[in-house]
Amino acid sequence: MQALIFDPFSGASGDMIIASLVDLGVDATVVREAMESTADVLVSVDRISKRGIDAINVNVKVKVEVNAEKERSRTYFELIDEIKSASLPEKVEIDTLAVFSLMADAESKVHGQDLETIHFHEVGQNDAIADVVGACTAIHELKWEKIYCTPISVGSGFVESAHGTLPVPAPATLEILRAGKMLFKGSAVERELLTPTGAALLSHFSTPVDSFPQSTPIRVGYGAGDANTPHPNVLRAVLADVDDALIQDHIEVLETNVDDVTGEVLGNLIDELLLMGARDVTITPATMKKGRAGHIIHVIAKSHDTSKLARKIITETGSLGVRVIPTRHRLIADRRMDSVKITIEGQEFEIAVKIAQDTHGALLNISAEFEDCKKVAKVCGVPLKDVIRRAEGAAWERF
Repeated sequence: MQALIFDPFSGASGDMIIASLVDLGVDATVVREAMESTADVLVSVDRISKRGIDAINVNVKVKVEVNAEKERSRTYFELIDEIKSASLPEKVEIDTLAVFSLMADAESKVHGQDLETIHFHEVGQNDAIADVVGACTAIHELKWEKIYCTPISVGSGFVESAHGTLPVPAPATLEILRAGKMLFKGSAVERELLTPTGAALLSHFSTPVDSFPQSTPIRVGYGAGDANTPHPNVLRAVLADVDDALIQDHIEVLETNVDDVTGEVLGNLIDELLLMGARDVTITPATMKKGRAGHIIHVIAKSHDTSKLARKIITETGSLGVRVIPTRHRLIADRRMDSVKITIEGQEFEIAVKIAQDTHGALLNISAEFEDCKKVAKVCGVPLKDVIRRAEGAAWERF
């Protein structure tokens, strides 16, 4: 699968996204014409060095004759009308409207106003409109099947806006990231590195990942930002062949050592943790200090469940602390439940089966539900292993 991967280690903005895609090979003339035909701007594209990194720089200038009042503020619905009247290609228009819808919803929630009364200030200006149209145009000029985005660096400190001095990330930007379920991180750089436009574009188009997926790079592009930072202020975009047969899942691993907990308590703990959302729990026998017999408790969990699961471990075992191994990714099969019918000694039974497939639909494994097989074995008086074998055989034949 050919994928586009954004790596915003120094933040992102609309012009940085456009520039990175032009560096990947998108025709700058096509993008420039789309931007200039939609908004009253002049666009230049050239090369620039950012801390030794050769990058594309996209500069958007508003024409001097543009009405100052119109440039300063637009309502959301005025913006929609302008975009719809620009005769953009259908896919570009749909995505442009979707990006501005993300920003409008964020502004509405943050400021407690209805969409009818929302006025865009910075993001409603001509250069912002041009940036969104240009980015949407550039993305559709590339051949890709999926778009990923690694954690976005947002900067730190405060930023001046039409609403006054705001913390970084600005409230609307943070709301856009929340709505898009994007991964982000702070930075020692005390300035805004991620703009609302950049956040909305990445949220709309990309799937967040905590690291680069397993892939083979085809081309790499760099889009220059305006900031002068200790590190290169560029957005990196990678066009790559991605191995997508398995699903990338994000987890955390919890661990703790105990040496004075009974087997009954540990068995109950496993059941309790699984009920609370743990993905898996294992307990390994270990020799502790002074030769004492003990156990290591391992729990695989989603990051939002970590705190409550750690608390449960501490309260149930008396442990004084739980190690949380930093978030990592694992590759998993796509799993679904189905059922099959089997006949034993003239009786028909329905047994649930778990089916594991890759993302292309190829079967990887089938396992019969243990409890269902156990009940059938008990009713019929046959070995459990025979019921499991027959159920899984029927499933392989059917699926």
